[in-house]
Parts: sequence; C-alpha cells; structure tokens
Amino acid sequence: MRTLVKAAVLTIASLSAVLPSMTPAHADDWRYRRHHHRDNDGLALGAVGLATGLIVGGAIASAPRYRNEERVYIDPPADDYYEPAPVYRRPRPVVVNNYGSLEPWSPSWYRYCSNRYRSFDSRTGTFVGYDGRSYFCNAG
Repeated sequence: MRTLVKAAVLTIASLSAVLPSMTPAHADDWRYRRHHHRDNDGLALGAVGLATGLIVGGAIASAPRYRNEERVYIDPPADDYYEPAPVYRRPRPVVVNNYGSLEPWSPSWYRYCSNRYRSFDSRTGTFVGYDGRSYFCNAG
C-alpha cells in the first residue's frame, strides 16, 4: 500500500512540473510555428517527459519490497504447552494357520529345515537369513 501511495505522489509531482509547459500559453501565431520550426518545443517536451518517466520509474523500482528485519524467536511460556493426547489403535488380528505344518523338533521338521536352509543349525532350530539375523525355522 505504501508503494502505491509513493507512486501516486511521484506521478502527481512529475505531472505538475510538466503540464504547465504543455499548455498553449504563447501569444505567437500557430501558423508561424507550423511553418517555421524555430522553437523545438515538441522535442523539449519529449525530453522532459522521458527524463521524468525515468526518474519516477527508477524511484518505484528501487523501493525495497521487503523489510530486512531480523527475526527473533521467542520461547512460548511453559503454561501454553499441552502434551498431545495418546493415540490408541486396536492391534491387528494375526491369523495363524497351522494346518499341514510340521511339529517343531520332529524328524520331519529337521529334514525339511535342513533341506530348505543351508545355514540351518539343528541344535538351536534357527537359520541365518540374508540380513545376517538368526530366525527360527517354521516348517509349513
């Protein structure tokens, strides 16, 4: 809003300087001016208008758009902080299908796990996965 007001004031000031010279207040005959171009008023008015436009345009363009104020962080008072409410979610149901699975520590379970996993340890019933962790063998 300030830049709009500044631009309006500069425009009015520049027009008040240029307009009096543009009015036909001369006592000369227009025919005499038309045929004899002694007074180059048009050229002078053009130069004055160009200079005024450059000055006003430069003033508008050089106005800072944003203030360079230093931002300061202020800690909120301790009374304003509320701990967020806990979110309770129902656990997902786990479906365990044991139909047709082998009983752990049975001979068929040992056979299945040793054939399936190369790193199967028969003492602990675990194997080492690709991530380097040990997993219990679930045959099924």
